[in-house]
Amino acid sequence: MKQNNIILIGMPGSGKTTIGTELSEVIGYGYIDSDSVIVAREGKRLSEIIAEVGREGFLDIEGKVNSELTASRCVIATGGSVIYRDNAMQKLKEMGTVVYLKLPYEIIARRLGDLKKRGVALKEGFTLQDLYDERTPLYEKYADVVVELCGASIAESVQQVVKALKK
Repeated sequence: MKQNNIILIGMPGSGKTTIGTELSEVIGYGYIDSDSVIVAREGKRLSEIIAEVGREGFLDIEGKVNSELTASRCVIATGGSVIYRDNAMQKLKEMGTVVYLKLPYEIIARRLGDLKKRGVALKEGFTLQDLYDERTPLYEKYADVVVELCGASIAESVQQVVKALKK
């Protein structure tokens, strides 16, 4: 049975954390940032974990953490690479409504700085465009709701999500 959480997925820089914290305030839900849970459990920044265990090792850790989350009436902002582990995504889908915050590539590229410092699980030789092209179909596959954002204000983006969830 599907629970009452809202799970945000999307590219790094799509606003999962920023929109998630605001959305939780607006609808009166708790807030969980799964990347913060990973950092707390591992005692290291995401970039340090990736440097230490590699991309696949990090994806395994991320998948394990997300598949072990328990929550009720929470907005959960996930890491952008959570979609690479089906077990984690199936658990998150059981926990609530999965919302894909979709932004055009140009906006993502403008928002992101150094991908390695940011802790992005990037395949060797991949560009941001490659990452965007690879992940977009996965986000769409797992999403219950797709919210197409275009770089509007945080408040406007939150209202777009609220409106999409009511449909």
